[in-house]
Amino acid sequence: MKNFSKAVTDNLALFVVLAGILAVTFPDVFKQLAAYVPILLGVVMFGMGMTLTVNDFREILRRPVDILIGVVAQFAIMPLVAFVLTKIFNLSPELAIGVILVGTCPGGTASNIMTYLARGDVALSVSITMATTLMAPVVTPLLTFGLAGAQIEVSLSAMMLSIAQIVLAPVILGLAINHFLSAVTKKIQPIMPSISSVAVVLIAGTVVALSADKIFSIGLTVAAVVVLHNLCGLLLGYCAAKIFRMDSRKARTLSIEVGMQNSGLAASLSLMYFNPTAALPAVMFSVWHNFSGSLIANHFARRKG
Repeated sequence: MKNFSKAVTDNLALFVVLAGILAVTFPDVFKQLAAYVPILLGVVMFGMGMTLTVNDFREILRRPVDILIGVVAQFAIMPLVAFVLTKIFNLSPELAIGVILVGTCPGGTASNIMTYLARGDVALSVSITMATTLMAPVVTPLLTFGLAGAQIEVSLSAMMLSIAQIVLAPVILGLAINHFLSAVTKKIQPIMPSISSVAVVLIAGTVVALSADKIFSIGLTVAAVVVLHNLCGLLLGYCAAKIFRMDSRKARTLSIEVGMQNSGLAASLSLMYFNPTAALPAVMFSVWHNFSGSLIANHFARRKG
């Protein structure tokens, strides 16, 4: 089971691409899952919560400055880069909102794995991911509304409540089970990564199926924006660490943490509050950032400094 789980998580980008191909070919099959996307994301976040411990919260208290730098970099760099790219490429309102949502979402759990492979500071990575995730119900809607402006016709409080329900509640539940029922957790943990990966793949397939008629006309433009968004995050995250004189391990961590987003959350919010087209940037980001994250992790791992 562990080998199967590792195979699924290690090849997540490939499975997302395959799901996209199947969704274009058999869209009606995946369209039936649209109503279950928030539940699927909740499963992903529950899996994340089960990897957290009380010691992770203590880590925040031990290293508040490093984590504060990471959180500010995460919620400043990616949203601003997203906003600039939507203007440069003159994206339609629905695509612009999708790109901005990717930028305003917290970091994803994939960043923790890539940080480990890059020989970075894993404890710092987990702490930043956890901190941004806990802040997401408030910060993500506020940033999205601030940057998207008149393009958004949705209740700010409704979006905050949705993020709390599909992100915060499952994470806290997973953490509680891990803390109070550790014996149960040990039995479940080996399969949770694969379950979370399957949920991400199904979300991606659903988004593609709902937007199958537009993918071929807007795909190249969205792909260019997604690649630039991610690469700018990786580069500027590293630069931010160096500006604050962080050592090499922390700089690697901040680069990966800033550049990799919780694209599943962005896709879910796009489907819930906007339209399937707005969710396409998140799906493409999910594929690309796993690929680029692996490359940058291998690059960092080979470096001595």
